[in-house]
Amino acid sequence: MLSKKLEAALNAQINAEFWSAYLYLSMAAYFAADGKPGFANWFEIQFKEEQDHAMKFFKYVTDRGAKVELKPIEKVDLTWESPLHAFEETLRHEKIVTGRINDLVALAKEEKDYATESMLKWFVDEQVEEEATAQGYIDALKMIKDNGFGIYTMDKELQSRSYSPVAG
Repeated sequence: MLSKKLEAALNAQINAEFWSAYLYLSMAAYFAADGKPGFANWFEIQFKEEQDHAMKFFKYVTDRGAKVELKPIEKVDLTWESPLHAFEETLRHEKIVTGRINDLVALAKEEKDYATESMLKWFVDEQVEEEATAQGYIDALKMIKDNGFGIYTMDKELQSRSYSPVAG
């Protein structure tokens, strides 16, 4: 059984994961309209992964006999100055998520909830990957600058990304 404090924190994280999905879907829509289908594809897959993350928390909360309480999703941005700006915002956001996950781990330790601490390890590892991936694209876009062929090439590369559902 989850403590009420941990139940509330995990519910807040479910909402945050759905907000992340909404943010990435907004980025996908922006790039689709901007004629960059590869960037749109990359962010659409991020959207799906964030939904998976939310559902992973959702299932965990219900498996522990607690109640999921969904809250309204806050508004997200609709435009970005450039692909570089979008990935800088992605990294900034993922660092916030990392902080939230770290806070959940600290709370699980405080509550001596070893099952939750164990489940959260997957998210700790995932956040390392999320931040490294965003930073890699930032580095590439800084090299490309405003080179149209470079953006075109990167767009083609991002179009090849495929979705793999996150395991339960």
